[in-house]
Amino acid sequence: MDPDVYRSLSAEEIAAAVRAREVSAVDVVTACLARLGAVEPYLHAFTEVWGTRALHQAREVDARVAAGGRPALAGVPVAVKGRHGLRAAAALIDAGCVPVGATSVPGPGTPWQTWGLGAHGRTVNPWRGDRSPGGSSAGAAAAVAAGVVPVATGTDGAGSVRIPAAWCGVLGLKTTNGRLPSSDRTGLAAAGALARHASDLAAYWHVVSGARTGTAPVGGVPSPAPSPADALHATQGPDPANFPDRGPASPAVRPGSVPEAIPAGAPVPVAALWSSGLGFAGGDAEAEALAAVAYGAVERLVRAGVVRLVPGDVRLVDPGPAWLALRTPGAGPDAAGPVRDENDRRLAGVFARCELLLTPVTPNAPHGHAGPGDRYSTALTWAFNLSGHPAASVPAGFGPDGCPVGLQLVARHGAEPLLLAVARAAESRAGLRSPVPPEPPEAA
Repeated sequence: MDPDVYRSLSAEEIAAAVRAREVSAVDVVTACLARLGAVEPYLHAFTEVWGTRALHQAREVDARVAAGGRPALAGVPVAVKGRHGLRAAAALIDAGCVPVGATSVPGPGTPWQTWGLGAHGRTVNPWRGDRSPGGSSAGAAAAVAAGVVPVATGTDGAGSVRIPAAWCGVLGLKTTNGRLPSSDRTGLAAAGALARHASDLAAYWHVVSGARTGTAPVGGVPSPAPSPADALHATQGPDPANFPDRGPASPAVRPGSVPEAIPAGAPVPVAALWSSGLGFAGGDAEAEALAAVAYGAVERLVRAGVVRLVPGDVRLVDPGPAWLALRTPGAGPDAAGPVRDENDRRLAGVFARCELLLTPVTPNAPHGHAGPGDRYSTALTWAFNLSGHPAASVPAGFGPDGCPVGLQLVARHGAEPLLLAVARAAESRAGLRSPVPPEPPEAA
C-alpha cells in the first residue's frame, strides 16, 4: 500500500479492505510505519515506535482473517497515549487494531500541560512548527492530523483530548467521567480518542463502550447499528459508584427528544444552546476572534439542519479553583463541593431545555513553545471534567494565525451517541471536516 493512499483512508475503510482480503494488515502497517518515518523527524509525536512488534501483530490479524475471523477494526493502526497506554487500548487490540507506538505527552519542568515531548524533541503543531499542538494528548493529535494513524487514544483531565484536537484540526471525544476505567484518583480524567473522521470516533466508542458493558463485537463485525434514537434511549449513564454522594446517574436522553435520522440524512435539528464564554471566560480580542470562528461553524450547522439554537444564556461558576483544589495532594472530594454542586445545578437547567451546549474549545489560539503565559487554555473545557459530562471537539475553521479552531459539543451524561451522531452530521452535511495540514519540510 502506498503511504499516500494509506493516509487518506479512514479506519472503517482500512478494516473493510483487510476483512475482504483486498489488502493485508501487514501492508497497511508497513505503509503506516513509512508515513511515521517520513514525518516524525519534524513532528516528534512519538516517545516510542514499535515497528517490529506492530508487524508481528499485523501478521496475527491477517491469520485471524484467513481463518474466517472478521475483526471490527482489522488491521487499523492506532497510536496510544504515553508509554503505559496499551492497557487502555486492550479492547481496540482485541477488535483488530495494531498499536504502532506511544505518543508524546508533556515532559517535566513546567506546570503547564499544553505541549508534548517526543523521543527526539518537543512536539510541534502540524500547521505551524512554532506552535504547540496542545496537550496532554499532544502526540496523539499531531499523529492523527499528519496522517500517521487514523485513530489515537487519549485521556482528558481538563481538556487534554479536546484542546489538541482543536489546535490540530481533528476530532476529539472525551467520554462521560466514570464510563470507562481511569486511574485518576480525583475522578477528573476520562478516556477518549482522536480521529480525522467522525465515523472512526464512532467505531472507537462502539468497541470500548461494548467492552465496558460486555457486549463488544470482539473478533467480529458489529451487528447493524440501531437508529440513533434507539441507541440513545438505551445508553447507560455513568456508573453511580464513580460519583459517590452525587445521586443517581443522569438519564442519557429523554424519550422522543432525539431525532432518528442524524447520520442518515434529513435530520430533525437538535436543540442546542450557544455560549461564547460560559459566563466567566474570554472577553479579550483573541477570545472574541476565536469565538466568532466557532460561532460560524454553529451557523453552518443551523443552515444544514443539524441543530437549532434555543435562546438563553449559560453562566457557570469559574471551575478553575475547584479543579485545582482537587489536584492538590491530599485533597478530599469535598474540596470542590460548593462549585461542583452549583455548576451541576446550572447545567441541569441547561440540559432541561436543550440536548447540546456549544462553545469554542479554547479562548486562545495555539501558543508558542515557551508556554501559554498567564492564560488558561482549559478555561472552556475543564468545567466538564468537574461535572463529568461527555464532550467533543469538531473542526470549526481557522483563526487569524492560520491554525485550526475547534467547536465544543457538550451533552448529558451518557449521551456519547448523540455527540457522535451530531459530529457525523457536521462532517457530512455542514462540511466541518478535518483539514489536511501542509507536509512537513522533511516529508514534502
